[in-house]
This record gives sequence, structure tokens and C-alpha cells, in this order.
Amino acid sequence: MNQKPHILPLIIVSQFTCTSLWFAGNSILERLIEKTNLGTEIIGYSLSSVQFGFIIGSLLFAILMIADRFSPSRVFMICALLAALCNLFLLDDQITKWTLIGVRFGTGFFLAGIYPVGMKIAADYYEKDLGKALGYLVGALVFGTALPYLISGGWNNDPVTVIKTVSGLAVFGGISIWLFVPNGPFRKPSAQLQWAAGIRLFKISPFRKAAFGYFGHMWELYAFWAFTPLAIHTYNTTQATAISVPLWTGISIALGSLSCILGGYLSQKMGSLKVAKIALASSGFLCLLSPMFFVLPSELFLFGWCLWGMAVVADSPQFSTLVAGSIVPELKGTGLTLVNAIGFAISIVSIQLLSYLSNEIHTPYLFLILALGPFLGMLNLKSKSP
Repeated sequence: MNQKPHILPLIIVSQFTCTSLWFAGNSILERLIEKTNLGTEIIGYSLSSVQFGFIIGSLLFAILMIADRFSPSRVFMICALLAALCNLFLLDDQITKWTLIGVRFGTGFFLAGIYPVGMKIAADYYEKDLGKALGYLVGALVFGTALPYLISGGWNNDPVTVIKTVSGLAVFGGISIWLFVPNGPFRKPSAQLQWAAGIRLFKISPFRKAAFGYFGHMWELYAFWAFTPLAIHTYNTTQATAISVPLWTGISIALGSLSCILGGYLSQKMGSLKVAKIALASSGFLCLLSPMFFVLPSELFLFGWCLWGMAVVADSPQFSTLVAGSIVPELKGTGLTLVNAIGFAISIVSIQLLSYLSNEIHTPYLFLILALGPFLGMLNLKSKSP
């Protein structure tokens, strides 16, 4: 039993502040469009480059077993400082398309030392109640993801203020982890590299099933987040409404933090697998209903979109719990990082696909392609339980 009640709140706050960097570029798209002369394709460039950086970073961290060989808190802190530095380059007045891609790639690369490493730190402290702990932790990531939009839509829409605020918060979060969260009691460091560890992990049936369920979830999640502003803008155009795009994008994403926390508590009674299945099936169903949202009154459109925002992410911490619980402690960091890397690679495909189809398909029907992820994820989980 963890005897340090301050640990989880500190991890949550640090995860929240550091992951606010994720969508920082997407929250100031108007400024970036002006400076780079790009069109709507900038949505895909800005986020996919972060995802690609995260993938490369995650694979490198997994291959070198960074989180299992070195102090996770120190890794977290160093990566937070470097990610914040990359983010500040978005304020460069001479920024170009390739500079944008480069600094967003760098931000994503160092986020690989924040998100999965934060889960590793939690796993080192919480063995029995990991589902609940990760519910809070992923909830913090979700709220951090929404933060740039909330700042832009509800407090200050000046891009300089947005970028400086989230960068400063990331520095604060990284230093806080390093100063106040030592190595956890359940940490078992690996003494040497195990080059074939990733291949061996996928031979473990419970690990493989949990990982493939997570991959289905990731096909949908980030594409939904990335194109929510386009959905709200389209609704405003077709229905002659004036819904605040940044504010309601932030709200629809942020509400997912509540469902992650609720799912964490439910997992203690129902089990992580059942909670993950319910959330994945619910988000897939709402995905299929999404074309109907665009003909509803604005209140019902926002209600439906926010409900989808809650369902689309609620399974994430529970899949991570299933992954962590299926492998030996000394490989938890590697396993979580590897699954994250593959999941984010899948998210690039769905983001780029929607970016391409956004010029070919009427927006209300654009999101239907995302139902493929929940469908395949449920198909995988329908077989023998992990």
C-alpha cells in the first residue's frame, strides 16, 4: 500500500501541465496559417508531426529501455524541459512549414519521456489500484490536451500568451516530478538491455489482446480531437450559429478527463476489461451516429459531441492497466512505451486519412471512417479474454 498520499496528486498535476504541449500548435492554427501560407492541411502537419516524433521517441525509449534502466522521474523532468523549449519555437516570426514540422516533431519526441514514463511512475507506486491511478493520470493528460484550447477560447486568445503559458507549465511539472517523486516501491530496474523484449511481449496473449484493443481505440481518439474544430466550424456554417470553436473544442476534450476518472473507479468493481469494452463500444456507436449531430439544434449537437468526447477516451487508462498487468515489473516501462508508440503510429494514419478526405467528403460524413477502430478493437476483445 502506498504510504505517500502526495505522490499521485503530484504525478497528476505534472502529467497535466506537461501534456498541455500536445495540441499547443493546433490551438494557434490561425497564426501559423498566416506565417506559413498553408491551408487546412496544416491540421494534419501540426499534429501528425507531434505523433511521429512521439513514435520515434517511444521506440527509441523502448529499445534502450530508458524508463526501466534509469530513474523515471529524472527522465520525465529532462524531457519536460526539452519539450517546452521546442514548443517555444512556435513563436518564431520566420517560422516555415518545415520549421513547424521540425519543432512539433521535437515536442512529440520528448513527450515520449512524459506520457508513458508518467504511467510507469504510477505503476511503480500503485500495484493493486493501478486502474484507478491511471484513470486519474490519463484524465490529467486529456485535460492538459484541452488546456491550450481553453486558454484561447476562454481566457486569452493571444498565441504568444498561449504558447508561453503551456511551456511554463511544462517546466513547472517536470521540475516538480524530479524534486518530489522519488523512485517507487514497486520499481524493479533492468540491469541490461534486452533487445528482443518487445517481440517477446507480443507473444504473451493477455498483453497482445490488451495492446490490440488499445490500437483500435487510438485509430479514433486523436483524429477525433484533431478534427473537432472542423466539425464545430462546419456546424456553425451550415446552421448559421456562432459556437466558439476553441472553447467548445476544449470543453469536449476536457470532459474526457472526467470519464477517465469515473472509469478508474468503475474498474475497481467491474474490472478494467469490462470498462474498456463498454467505452470502446459506446464511442464506436456515437461515431456511427455522428452525421446526425449536424442537423440537430445547437444544444443537442454540443451534447452529442461532448458525450462522444467522454466515451472516446475512457478506455485508454484501462487498456494501459491491462497492458501493465500482463507483464513482469521490470518490463512495464518498455511494454507501455512500445504499445504507445504503435498506437500513435496508427493515429497518424487516421489523422492523415481524415486530412485528405476532408477535401473530398462532406464533413458530417467524415468521421464515419473512425468507427473502423472501435469495430476492430471489439472484434479482438470478443475472443478469449486477456
